[in-house]
Amino acid sequence: MKKWLLMTIFVLIIGVLAACGGGNETSSGKEGKEKVVIGYFPNIDHAPAMIAREKGYYEEALGENVEIEYRTFPDGGTFMTALKSGEIDAGLVGPGPVLNNYSNGANVKIIGGASTGGTVVVASEQSGIENLEDMKGKTFITPGIGCTHDVQFETFLMEKDLDDLASARIGGSLKHVTGNPATYQGMFETGQVDLAAVPEPWATILIENGANVVVSTEEIAYGENLPNVVLVASGNLIEENKETVQGLVKAQQKAIDFIHNNQEETQDIVIKAIKDLTKQEMDKEIVAKAMDRMTYTTEIDEEVLKEFGQSSFDLEFLKETPNFDGLVLKSN
Repeated sequence: MKKWLLMTIFVLIIGVLAACGGGNETSSGKEGKEKVVIGYFPNIDHAPAMIAREKGYYEEALGENVEIEYRTFPDGGTFMTALKSGEIDAGLVGPGPVLNNYSNGANVKIIGGASTGGTVVVASEQSGIENLEDMKGKTFITPGIGCTHDVQFETFLMEKDLDDLASARIGGSLKHVTGNPATYQGMFETGQVDLAAVPEPWATILIENGANVVVSTEEIAYGENLPNVVLVASGNLIEENKETVQGLVKAQQKAIDFIHNNQEETQDIVIKAIKDLTKQEMDKEIVAKAMDRMTYTTEIDEEVLKEFGQSSFDLEFLKETPNFDGLVLKSN
């Protein structure tokens, strides 16, 4: 598949996702069954949800008296809005939106991990960026303001402590814009942006189209230790149905075990899951390279999450000193 076609495919995802995120649901399913609505993004780092859905792990773990419904989302903001409003009960999302919402009083908890790693900073060919000093005065893009990848990149810059090498939002020379990763290739080609702090598979796609890696997953702040995607649940679900929460964690672990033991089949399932949604097919080589930059695990390093949250405060994404005690649900 030609690389330019890959970008066209992913642009189509966004319109489909927007159509998948609306509507109001009740907690009652068919024939009086309890309904549990699970949300996720059709991204490589959300593979555990796709595997669990394809293999029926959620249904197996929750039992025949529970009806499972799935929702897909284009970004963490809309996911968290749906979780807080009760439109979904649980699902996979980046830690940035969870930490930001929790610090503002949202009744949500992290109940497990999903994946780590995968964030890469790449520069367009025409940007002229070859080292950190070359970044000064340039424009960088992330999926959202204060999102996981934004905080990782800006923390990396802050730790380098180079004059003027920071976002203009906090007094530096870098202009920060946000946008959908599916549009980054076009923005690179037109010169609208110079740099992108981006998750997989977008990083691999941009690299395949000529972008240069300027900050690798290993180098970026919290790169290999930060949970890139976490499994979260609403406080209401946790308070009212602990068995369901335990079932979700069990299904997550089973999906991740499958990923570790069946890499090629996992790639096929992910490709099919995205094709079913978009009617377009991803290149298997892209998927394989993207997955190599990530680790799938249910483990959560709570201290790293707290450090990451402190970075969000230091970067002025949070107005008050955060307290994340109680955010991660302790296993019994």
